Amino acid sequence: MDYIIRPCEEKDLPELVKLSAAHAQYERAEYSPEGKEEGLRNAIFGTNKVLNCWMVEINGKVEGFTSYTIDFSTWDAAPFLYMDCLYLSEVCRGKGIGTDIMDRIRKVAKDKNCVNIQWQTPEYNAMAIKFYVGLGSIGKQKMRFFMEP
Repeated sequence: MDYIIRPCEEKDLPELVKLSAAHAQYERAEYSPEGKEEGLRNAIFGTNKVLNCWMVEINGKVEGFTSYTIDFSTWDAAPFLYMDCLYLSEVCRGKGIGTDIMDRIRKVAKDKNCVNIQWQTPEYNAMAIKFYVGLGSIGKQKMRFFMEP
């Protein structure tokens, strides 16, 4: 399958919002597209850029994305790469695209002197867990909490 993994461009933002909604649905999470395009524009392209995002394109159509940040670990006293999202539409899954993305993520982490790469996936996402374990990743059980500011 021919595909392109490329940096997100401003013209991709409406599609990124749609893919984010599909990702949320896949993970059985609530999602409202309200204000997301502007928030993503500021995070990815603003003067204080905080989010990196790549799009997966097949035959001119965006079919997936990944996003990540570089954060800092107090425990390690070093930076780490946090992969916030990796979502591929069903047409992309099982074609090696995820592995290609993870290889690129590893390269970024190495280039940025990150101590590790972190991400999460729901416990019921057996396909993703199998994929990540197959890459040599180690899972740790933790509970994630959310609280309104």
